[in-house]
Amino acid sequence: MIEKTMQIQLPTGLEARPVALLVQVASRHECSIYIEAEGKKVNAKSIMGMMSLGMDSGEEVKVIADGADEQQAIADIENYLSNGSI
Repeated sequence: MIEKTMQIQLPTGLEARPVALLVQVASRHECSIYIEAEGKKVNAKSIMGMMSLGMDSGEEVKVIADGADEQQAIADIENYLSNGSI
């Protein structure tokens, strides 16, 4: 299991479209991926769960990945949250 704190650097934060893209990035991986913020922990592969976070640009989240491809999952999510590239 890997945990890493990341800052959301997307200009619009985690609104509908950025959340949908983040869920796509997370869903490419076999491992379990969770995002933890403001006392909530949600499945990063769940669009409804991710929408419930409502995070803005500049806020920090903890990403938790557990499974075979956890390192790649963390790297891909960090890359997306940093510059929006999937």
